[in-house]
Amino acid sequence: MKGYDEGDSIHGYRIRAEARKISDPRVIAKTGRHKAQRIILTENAEAIIERKLGWIPEQ
Repeated sequence: MKGYDEGDSIHGYRIRAEARKISDPRVIAKTGRHKAQRIILTENAEAIIERKLGWIPEQ
């Protein structure tokens, strides 16, 4: 099952996440001048895709 092992990832347009502890947001570089934010969820963290990306093919 996907999403339970180290290194597994999920991709979506909108992802809802819950956890007992959340780190402070950090600005990271994505592509070129585009920036993004990263947070780290710890202690019983869970994430759910609420809306999938339109351009990702079905697998």
